[in-house]
Amino acid sequence: MALLLAVFAGNKPAQAQTSTAQPLKIIVFGAHPDDCDLGAGGIASIYSSMGHQVKFVSLTNGDKGHQDMGGGELANRRLLETREVARRLGITYDVLDNHDGELLPTLENRLLVIRKIREWNADIVIAPRTNDYHPDHRNTGVVVQDAAYLVIVPNILSSVPPLTKNPVFLYFRDRFQRPNPFRPDIAVDITDALAKKVDGLDAHVSQFYEWLPWTNQDLDKVPKDKVERKKWLLESIGRRSSVTPEIKQTLDKWYGPEKAGKVKFVEVFEICEYGKQPGPEEIKRLFPMLPQ
Repeated sequence: MALLLAVFAGNKPAQAQTSTAQPLKIIVFGAHPDDCDLGAGGIASIYSSMGHQVKFVSLTNGDKGHQDMGGGELANRRLLETREVARRLGITYDVLDNHDGELLPTLENRLLVIRKIREWNADIVIAPRTNDYHPDHRNTGVVVQDAAYLVIVPNILSSVPPLTKNPVFLYFRDRFQRPNPFRPDIAVDITDALAKKVDGLDAHVSQFYEWLPWTNQDLDKVPKDKVERKKWLLESIGRRSSVTPEIKQTLDKWYGPEKAGKVKFVEVFEICEYGKQPGPEEIKRLFPMLPQ
């Protein structure tokens, strides 16, 4: 059985002390340490600052993704990086002990995801879509999709009480067009939170300043100075968070054309067909950072 490597709750930022009576519970699944951060680090920091609770879960330990190290040494390094992310964003971060590059949509992993969702009593579940270049990403999407209905079935994983409500399941933004392109159902303005998101990503030193630049053959472009490389990362993440014409239409829907026109950076989500199907008022309740 895959073992839980870490459960770490970061310190809440000062502004989060004004928490709501019934905070929302958001759980985000990624294949590797840093996947959740890329897809939802902005809204995670916003939710946390508003007093809501966010958990990131990496389904693998990331022990293969580096050009110079691997195995237990890399897994431990990446675990420590997630702890620092949790501290910076004010969230909880779990890492499961599956090997990087070997994640499969097994019954065992499905039950682990069901357990995580139930124990967190999630209102929102976020994961990658099932069409992606990396098999771990695709299989993470499959595992979470397969859990979407079963989290409310009492006789599935009967050792953990089922949820009495089905959460809303969402997909991260991605660029893949086949067999079907990403649909931007919900767009959230993270312009003011982009720096905070990047602060979290900056903790993944092994990835954003070493492994990913190496895979893109531009490792020599990464600044050596810590301040300068963080600025370099901010520019990169800003490009990934840009507003396309299609996303602008979604922003117009949720913010109105005037406010939408001022949005520079976004995180965007597609509503999964499985799980609860929210209407506009429910979406506004679940995304309290949207205009009410």
